[in-house]
Amino acid sequence: MRRPSRFGAGLLVLGAIIASTLTSTGAQADVRAAAAQDVSAQAGPTAAALLAKLTSCSQISTGKYRSDEETSANIPVCGKTGAVWYKADLDVDCDGKVTAKCNEDTDPWFQDDTAFHDSKGAPLQADKLPYVVVPSPSGTWDYRKFGISGGGIVAVIYNNKVEYAVVGDTGPTAIIGEASYATAVDLGINPDPENGGSDGPVHYIYFKNSKVSPIEDHAKATSQGAALAQTFIDQN
Repeated sequence: MRRPSRFGAGLLVLGAIIASTLTSTGAQADVRAAAAQDVSAQAGPTAAALLAKLTSCSQISTGKYRSDEETSANIPVCGKTGAVWYKADLDVDCDGKVTAKCNEDTDPWFQDDTAFHDSKGAPLQADKLPYVVVPSPSGTWDYRKFGISGGGIVAVIYNNKVEYAVVGDTGPTAIIGEASYATAVDLGINPDPENGGSDGPVHYIYFKNSKVSPIEDHAKATSQGAALAQTFIDQN
């Protein structure tokens, strides 16, 4: 067998050292990236910490809502320092921009518009942007009188998960508990607009006088929402 020259052997050793260093550096970078992602995923209070503040309801709505057309009206809107909240189900809203997942064929109730629009003036995209549907103003409750508006931040809590969404659409005056296709996906709920959704319980916490601009910036909604959620815990 031909032996490598000393020069060649030296190059091999040097190459091995460099490769080892690069591999180690790459591995460390991967670990740091994973750690950063983990911290990001855990940013803000836990679902349990938020739910601990929702054990009693100080009703601010003059009446109660139904979760669906066929159910009785038994859902109040409750008040807290800096927020309003309610516990309901989650029906999937696919309204807004027409996509392969959200259209007249996939959703029998589909509408190609949302009450609030993105920074370009276009309807929101339900299968991309986590948003919540707030009941339209009525004698039961008018969200506009409680510091809530389009682009406001909402913490949606389900099955020990917290999703930060924005107020993106308005719905019926007598029914409550609806969120976008993307919200359902992120919470692990079947997003099918016709047969999906969840009976809950799903908790919705609206942070008063909050605003995400542009409304379609979900990363900003998440970072601001985590900070607002901590403030909510500190104040209640």
